[in-house]
Amino acid sequence: MKKKYGHRFDGRHVSVLACLIASVCSAADWPCWRGPSRDGISRETVWSHAWGTNGPAVVWRASVGKGFSSFAVADGRVYTMGNTGGQDTVFCLSAVGGATLWRHTYPCELQPLSYEGGPSSTPAVAEGRVYTFSKGGDLFCLDARDGRVLWSRAFAPWPWREGDWKNTWRYAGSPLVAGGRLVMSLGEAGTAFDARTGATVWESPAGHPGYASPVPFRAGETDALAFFAGHAVIGAEAATGRRLWQIPWRTEWDMNAADPIIHGGRLFVSSGNGTGCALYDLAASPPREVWRTKHLRLPMNSAVLWQGYLYGFNDENLTCVAWDTGEARWSERSLRRGALMLTADGRLLLLSENGQLVVAQATPEAFRPLARARILQGRCWSAPVLANGLLYARNAQGEAVCLDLRP
Repeated sequence: MKKKYGHRFDGRHVSVLACLIASVCSAADWPCWRGPSRDGISRETVWSHAWGTNGPAVVWRASVGKGFSSFAVADGRVYTMGNTGGQDTVFCLSAVGGATLWRHTYPCELQPLSYEGGPSSTPAVAEGRVYTFSKGGDLFCLDARDGRVLWSRAFAPWPWREGDWKNTWRYAGSPLVAGGRLVMSLGEAGTAFDARTGATVWESPAGHPGYASPVPFRAGETDALAFFAGHAVIGAEAATGRRLWQIPWRTEWDMNAADPIIHGGRLFVSSGNGTGCALYDLAASPPREVWRTKHLRLPMNSAVLWQGYLYGFNDENLTCVAWDTGEARWSERSLRRGALMLTADGRLLLLSENGQLVVAQATPEAFRPLARARILQGRCWSAPVLANGLLYARNAQGEAVCLDLRP
């Protein structure tokens, strides 16, 4: 059945390649999932956690529909997604005032399987365009000024082509814009489109795409991408999709949702449901396992790497693990199954599952909280975003809040 769409104007040295991200934005903007370097680390240092006993000042609140989409912030605007009444909506809001500048709505099932449902993908903003992806496989390129559809593609979730695996929770990966291409977690090891026209540049063989997002990195002289598939983590050439390496990785329910982290020629990968994590040396062919442990079991949200240590949420706690050895340095049980980001001065911004915002120093010595405040009610799994001194957060029911952290 044809859908109707509408918008309303209302093995070598490897390092994260930030320059792949094709976004023109100010230093403090956050134009896509995990930020401009796709590592969960903000460039901001001028912000304050000295908000006193009443918590941070609320700048605005908005209702954006059920879902787990995080936020993209660019050029004074903030973008997110939600579902209401069997329809997804892409929201463009004023970053400072919260007013709805435009919205784009289309039919999409909520699909609340074991949780509230709704979209999990986060929009990406690049060169005046907004790219969004629904749980049902609706891919849009929208004009950032007014929400006008520039092009769209549709991929039925099971399967979108013969031979693809059925995704229990359908699609969740967020768009990556790099080198003039839009890269998506479609097929076993990704699909690339021309970012301006939507034409397919390359596609991987049919297979289980997993729930994580593509991660750009540099393999020697080659621009490359890492994909967390349903049963493996795969490295591919960015220009052609040619497979560079593949590491088997099987988990219960194929729940591979946290993005891999690549640093210094090594790859970190982690999954929840008791699976655990491992570090691989990509200089070896095939990649060689350096260590494996269950100290860090990421069920959904990605970890951050800071000064040789990983910080991330297990189901039951927040944990710090050494990058080189996998040694657990500390765990904190008061914060459960949340999401986090890190600022350039080494402070963690943590949003727990029950809506508690915590600022903590990123140190392997101990969990050192600096400030706490309850900012939302209900389930909170979406990653918070700090951009230009304002913090954006939401819960599963679609209550979004903007907090003032400017000093």
